[in-house]
Amino acid sequence: MRHRKAVLKLNRTPSHRKAMFRNMVTSLFKYERIQTTGAKAKELRRWADHLITLAKRGDLHARRQALAIVREKDVVHKLFEQAAERYGSVSGGYTRIVKLGHRPGDAAPVSLVELIYSQDTKKKKTKKKKAKADAAPKKATAASKPAVDEEKKKAAKADEKKVAEAKTAKASEKKTKDDKAKSAAKTPSKKKTAGDEKETKPAKEAATKKKAPAKEKPAPTEKEAKATAPKEDADDTKEKKAPAKKAAKDEK
Repeated sequence: MRHRKAVLKLNRTPSHRKAMFRNMVTSLFKYERIQTTGAKAKELRRWADHLITLAKRGDLHARRQALAIVREKDVVHKLFEQAAERYGSVSGGYTRIVKLGHRPGDAAPVSLVELIYSQDTKKKKTKKKKAKADAAPKKATAASKPAVDEEKKKAAKADEKKVAEAKTAKASEKKTKDDKAKSAAKTPSKKKTAGDEKETKPAKEAATKKKAPAKEKPAPTEKEAKATAPKEDADDTKEKKAPAKKAAKDEK
């Protein structure tokens, strides 16, 4: 019985087996996927998980342990740089094995080993949850569509009625406002005209009084001229006689 013997021998010596898996792990982390037989793929998964746990630890001792397994330094440095981002939130399950069928030569089962991003698992989970969550509301909406349509129609009719009532109320308010404005415009005009007439009457009278003396007198007729002429001559003679009498008195 093979108690406490977990290592697969694979018909190889320990040195050959160790060298083979070191090469396979190096190529897996370099190209991120390789194709091999099913038994080798299952054993390779153990090696890959061990190296990823060392990379997540990230100290110098872990890096040296990884360099003792992986044959290329660039691959180790790449693994240690990306381990925290790719596998920081996941503990285990870093690889995936996909069965591809049988090999044509010896009919050996062939499998594909590839590395898994932790983000891929999160996206898949969220997509499944979203799909389930979307499926339930779709069923509910499909059942409640006719009721919803009727409610929408009723609501639309009520809204139309409200809009029509609001329009009529606005039109009536505008009419009342216009009527009030017209009546207010008419009454003050009458009052103003009556007051203006009262004010204009004394102004007209004053203007006529001022204009009256400014009128020219009509030219005198011939009769009036003859009547006034003797009066003027009489006045002149009186004036001439008065100084003559004064002179005679003075001589006396």
